[in-house]
This record gives sequence, structure tokens and C-alpha cells, in this order.
Amino acid sequence: MNNIEALADFLIAAKVQTYANAAAPKVASLRPGSLDYHWMDDDWAYHDTYFGGTKFIGTEVAYYRGVPVWGMNYYGTPIVDGVSEAAIDSALMPALMLVGRDPGLIPVRGPREFENNGWRYTFEADGDLTRFTGDEKISGPGGAVYHLHCHGGLIA
Repeated sequence: MNNIEALADFLIAAKVQTYANAAAPKVASLRPGSLDYHWMDDDWAYHDTYFGGTKFIGTEVAYYRGVPVWGMNYYGTPIVDGVSEAAIDSALMPALMLVGRDPGLIPVRGPREFENNGWRYTFEADGDLTRFTGDEKISGPGGAVYHLHCHGGLIA
């Protein structure tokens, strides 16, 4: 992959058009029990497939002209008992819609910080789109309630 800027622009558009967007349709499941999103723009395609609900694991892949060029794996889970998926989503979904709006942060999740109705979202990443790791956290009035770890990079 020679054009990291084009990849970054595509990832931002794809992420806003899929999981984080409440209006985005899921596509037919590729594997038993998976939830899948797919989005295309010209020579680019994006596929996100994950398993679970409050606890989840998944993979995102970006394709250029039919060739997989970039990927990310992620695992998210509550870190306290009793936190609902709706509570997590009240911070997570609007934060993920802000992907790419934080200068200097790779566009793989949300911004460095975001607050919504008493919930605080944070994301930190090491590396760049060629190779990275990242940690996402959500905190409520009583402290941290959720953690996601991701990693990925170029695959072509």
C-alpha cells in the first residue's frame, strides 16, 4: 500500500458508514454467529465482522481493487459487573462517529477523549496505520467500566 493518506480517508468514510452509524444496515453473516458490515467506495471495500454483544471480538479489513491491504483485530469487554450494552453504547457509538477528527491520531476508533451524558470515552494508540496497537476505555460516574484493545496494520 503506497498511499496511506488515501487509506486513512477511506477508513474514516467506511467507519462512519458502518458499525458506528445507527442507520447502517448489517449484511449477510459470513460465519455462524457473526454480525457483519460491508461498505464500498470506488476501488475500495471495507468489511467488519464481529461476534458477541457486551463482550465482543472482531476483525476489520480494507481492500483495494479486491486485494486485502489493511486489517485490525479488536476485543472489547466490560470490566465491571452490571454495566449494560446500552450504557457502553451511549459513549461508544457517538465517539466512534468522530473517527478521524482528532489530528495526529490514527483513524481506527474514536477521538482521544469524548464525553456524553456522564460517560467518558478515551482512546490511545501507538504506531501508525502501517502497524499499531490501541486501547479504548469508557468510564462512568463510578470509574472505568469498559476496555477494548486493538492492533493491526498493513497486510499488503
